[in-house]
Amino acid sequence: MSIPKFDPKELEVVREIPPSPFMPHGLKFFNQPFTQKEHTKMAMQRKPAWQMLGSVECRTFTPRIIPDNVARAFVFEAKPFDPMKGGGPDMFGIEWEYVPQVGGSMVRPGKPFAHDAEELLKKVVWPDIDAWDWEGSARENEEFLKGDTYNVAWFQTGFYERLIAFMDFENAILAIFDEDQQPYVHEFFDQLTDLYIRIFDKMLTYFPQIDGFYFHDDWGSQKETFFSPDVVEEMIVPYMKRVTDFFHSRGRFAELHSCGQLMKQVPNMIKAGWDAWGGQAMNDTHKIYELYGDKILVGVLPEPFDPETTPEEEQRRIAREYADKFCRPEKPSFFNFNGLKYLTPAFREELYKQSRINYSK
Repeated sequence: MSIPKFDPKELEVVREIPPSPFMPHGLKFFNQPFTQKEHTKMAMQRKPAWQMLGSVECRTFTPRIIPDNVARAFVFEAKPFDPMKGGGPDMFGIEWEYVPQVGGSMVRPGKPFAHDAEELLKKVVWPDIDAWDWEGSARENEEFLKGDTYNVAWFQTGFYERLIAFMDFENAILAIFDEDQQPYVHEFFDQLTDLYIRIFDKMLTYFPQIDGFYFHDDWGSQKETFFSPDVVEEMIVPYMKRVTDFFHSRGRFAELHSCGQLMKQVPNMIKAGWDAWGGQAMNDTHKIYELYGDKILVGVLPEPFDPETTPEEEQRRIAREYADKFCRPEKPSFFNFNGLKYLTPAFREELYKQSRINYSK
């Protein structure tokens, strides 16, 4: 799809998202030459026409047909969901508890389902996903998934996160490192991959409008990754690669969500086949873009500024410099989700304009 040159008439505002705590300045959408669905697909193929803003431009889809979405209090579908009714058993019967103060759920620690990986393999009861009401959910969500918005299905609990849910953090991280437990972890992850691919196949069968997947598996803390790159390459990458190969074989895009200081792990994300990753603010996203932006779409943060006190022209300068550095046709990026507070009307307009100019060169 050819990219037309920027036309100032595009800056006409055609719709707006009102301000919220999540996005304090709201968000204006311009008279863009492509629909959001078309453009997000272009961006994921590394051929954007403007700087993609990530999930705020997409429709999140997490149907309650998958028990984990209810357990994690993160249901987004046609039928409204009250997160205060979240929590309860996930697909393996593990109980999650919704914590209103943090707006999410967790497994209460202290009473793990299993204390080691060998015990886990003996005790785990694999879910019967054929018993889930896929047809009913498909009927309920048919209209919800229509339209010109890119539909992204979030999948809440990846490989290490699933191990934590069963074993608590301390036992899970020991199992990843312990040579005696590693064969059992491999066997568990192999069977887990089979299950996940079956679930994703069901999703694409009953919800063919899904355009891409957003897969969660946290690997780090504020200061450092939990494991060495060698450990991740051996213990997690092969199974993730099977998942991303499946997504790509079905023509869908694959974005990883992984929290923590993970610069050391970006090469593993690339080996695992992920199309995109937008790290948290503790990551040097500029450096990550410099090192790896030609191999994976990086969510890049702008130069920090105070949106309330910075003059408008200074905001526009920061936006132009951001676009000139990170919005390059030969090496595209996307706007980091953790920078939404910087999307003031002036910054947003200037970023759109300059990125349109740059990407259409």
